[in-house]
Amino acid sequence: MKKLLLLLILAAAFLFNSCETDFDVSANWSDITVVYGLLSQNDSVHYVKINKAFLGKGNALEYAKEKDSSSYLGQLDVMIIEKNRAVETRSFVMDTTSIYNKEAGIFYAPEQLVYKAAFKIPSDYSSREYTYHLEIRNRRTGKLVTAQTPLIHDFSIEIPRPGQQSINFTAESNQRIKWYSAKNGRRYNVSIRFWFDEVVGASRDTIARYIDWNFGSEKSSSVQGGESIELSYTPVAFFSVCRSQIPYKPGSEIDENSVVARLVNRVEFLFAVAGDELNTYMEVNEPSAGIVQDKPDYTNINNGIGLFSCRYLKSTESPGVKMKVGPTTEERLIKEDLKFIKKIGN
Repeated sequence: MKKLLLLLILAAAFLFNSCETDFDVSANWSDITVVYGLLSQNDSVHYVKINKAFLGKGNALEYAKEKDSSSYLGQLDVMIIEKNRAVETRSFVMDTTSIYNKEAGIFYAPEQLVYKAAFKIPSDYSSREYTYHLEIRNRRTGKLVTAQTPLIHDFSIEIPRPGQQSINFTAESNQRIKWYSAKNGRRYNVSIRFWFDEVVGASRDTIARYIDWNFGSEKSSSVQGGESIELSYTPVAFFSVCRSQIPYKPGSEIDENSVVARLVNRVEFLFAVAGDELNTYMEVNEPSAGIVQDKPDYTNINNGIGLFSCRYLKSTESPGVKMKVGPTTEERLIKEDLKFIKKIGN
């Protein structure tokens, strides 16, 4: 929907600047609240981005770079209300805070105003029916914007097996990753994270680093949970990923020539899970493969537009459980001319 609003604004600006006939392209202004927020039980601090759509005469790109054009500037009261089976259990006031790392683009940067609340999701969330309700009230106009989301429950991973001590990537035949879907989870982005250490510079500082081998996404047929899902991968492709991602590219903060040695460390399998609403939003905004490029706009915000949903990140790694890189994989990496050396103890 944000993309549609921007396109409409740009189209209006184009018409205004290219037509010889004088007319007013600006419709009567109305307050349209734009909301984006994702809750995760992995986080102890939660953020929601709230802006307003804007309209005005002249160049829309110039308006976009002005903070006043899209910010409510202290007009909003924002709360998250926790409920268990429709009974309110807790509530949290979201305060404004600024972030300073937004990349430059169409809208103002690097500073951005967001709304923040610090709270931890209860440890019994997988055995309860918690929902989280977002309420945004405009003190000046009385307008109320609402949305709600459940949480994604925990789920089990079958392959790699729980507690697996090591893994190798030298087999030519395909291997499987298998898990059971989570309640309220819909889309699963799976990746293997390879951790290694780098010895850098004349001082021989050792820094930890990782690369991610991404496998794309799988979807469950429902959000009921317990559905068996699996994907296959070719283990030896791991070495192609390493050759592509590990050496520093020209212009990187660290010069590849300054790397003295690398040592293998460990591997973890990561499952980034999207809730049902987030999955729908992603589907609507995925590139179209058909002739018709126009797509329906999707929002689950009442009296506004945008998205309020849930996500969850699960790893095979836990305290005391780490998956080592097997010796045959370490030997192959040493031969790959990536500056890997034998790690003592492997």
